[in-house]
Amino acid sequence: MIVRTVGLVLCASLALGACSGGADRPLSKDASPEEVLSLAATMLNDTSGVKLTLATTNLPAGVSGITKADGIATNAPAFEGTITVLFSGQSVQVPVVAIDSTVYAQLPFAPGWQDIDPGEYGAPDPAALISAETGFPSLLGVTTDLEEGESVRGGADNAEVLTTYTGTVPGAAMKKTIPSSSGKSFDAEYQVADNGELRQASLTGAFYPDSTEMTYTVDFAAYGTSKDIVAP
Repeated sequence: MIVRTVGLVLCASLALGACSGGADRPLSKDASPEEVLSLAATMLNDTSGVKLTLATTNLPAGVSGITKADGIATNAPAFEGTITVLFSGQSVQVPVVAIDSTVYAQLPFAPGWQDIDPGEYGAPDPAALISAETGFPSLLGVTTDLEEGESVRGGADNAEVLTTYTGTVPGAAMKKTIPSSSGKSFDAEYQVADNGELRQASLTGAFYPDSTEMTYTVDFAAYGTSKDIVAP
């Protein structure tokens, strides 16, 4: 029973190399926020692979869910990494591989790799997290009330100057990416590098039914990563 329960939490939560080249500033300084985020969405969707890290420090009390995910997502599409799930007050780290529309996980108290169907729990294939249709790139194009903010330091070793953009993501759009989300809208803050790559997305709202608002921060690095991810 505990294996299936942890598997359910894991699947619902999942909804949650070398850098590519390109011009230092592919868009003019006068580009609108919509133009900047459109380019960022295209670059994230088109990259061969990216290192993706998702984390939160304010999972609502009493909620069983993801606190961290760290791995490589490729345009195969595929995903390989680990996630950390808080379940019944205990933190559990779970290795995950997703490929060919199948999700494999090494669940606690179960031998070897288990084949988990995310659709059984209304969750997407984690390999699709950088897809244009249901992944994080899809959120950029539907973000409304966009405003350009201040420049901040970020990226590897804080070596880059990133431009901040804020806006609102409709709840229906967020639900396509993270099906467990229940908020009507989500506050979004994006940090984009001069070369057009999205470095970070901070998303705030109700990600779990009957819970308070929280923030997931997603970092994207190592655009252009190539990794041959195979089924375990």
